[in-house]
Amino acid sequence: MKSTKEIWTKLIKSKAAAFGFQDCGISESGFLEQDARALEAYLNKGYHGNMQYMENHFDKRVDTRLLVEGSKSVISLTYNYFPKKELPTLDNFKISKYAYGEDYHPVIKSILGDMVLELQEEIGAFGFRVFVDSAPVLERSWARKSGLGWVGKNANLITKQKGSFFFIAEIICDLELEYDSPIGDYCGTCKKCIEACPTEAIIEPNVIDGSRCISYATIELKESIPASFKDSMEDWMFGCDICQDVCPWNRFSLPHNEPRFEPSEALSNYSKPQWQELTQDLFSEIFRGSPVKRTKFSGLKRNIEFLK
Repeated sequence: MKSTKEIWTKLIKSKAAAFGFQDCGISESGFLEQDARALEAYLNKGYHGNMQYMENHFDKRVDTRLLVEGSKSVISLTYNYFPKKELPTLDNFKISKYAYGEDYHPVIKSILGDMVLELQEEIGAFGFRVFVDSAPVLERSWARKSGLGWVGKNANLITKQKGSFFFIAEIICDLELEYDSPIGDYCGTCKKCIEACPTEAIIEPNVIDGSRCISYATIELKESIPASFKDSMEDWMFGCDICQDVCPWNRFSLPHNEPRFEPSEALSNYSKPQWQELTQDLFSEIFRGSPVKRTKFSGLKRNIEFLK
């Protein structure tokens, strides 16, 4: 006879697939000792740049039992965002693929909410919280621990079957479930991401100096972009995909099926001349509900001016 843990685990994974998640892995909620040491070293070296929020809630970042009291399991899920067609890059500024469509935070959180409602109809009420890159959760660490992939030299979670163009989300709950095991690292001797990074932000395998990263400079940094980035941005005005684009495992990436992640017509048709004439009104119209709103009009305008 199957145990309750086995039945619930199978139900959760089948439900995740039905709701459009690429993969689902589960691990025991608790303290991430190795990751705690790595995070402390990262912060001490100042690799987080001006992202002061990374210093907050350290204990909760490394122990999900403190983040969600009474939690026993971390359910990690991935959701594909690899586009059917990339935005034009000829005579154009570039936007990271994850920002082509609507903001993924509310989109995936809504899907997770509906999924949990269905689970509770079949399992019964249980304690939980859902997370989509919006709280102190070491998402890649939990996804790796849950066997969804390995953390590559570019610090992205990578899978052999689907590459790395996906979002990571979690359901941290008080259900006792069957737990998955980590898989091996399949980067091998490949250094394509390290060699391709124009700002040399990947200072050693799995370690990114955030203050050198193009994504950091175009999104997180609120001040002027340092002169050290001049002539190294390769026309990226929001985010950067270089270290993922060159990864051999991403040749297996397949297009997503989420209409809300499709780019708007305006975004698909703009080129450098139009971007350079961007106004606040056009920015608000083009990026309504988009992750690009995070940088605000002033930030995107700053990035465009820097790239001229």
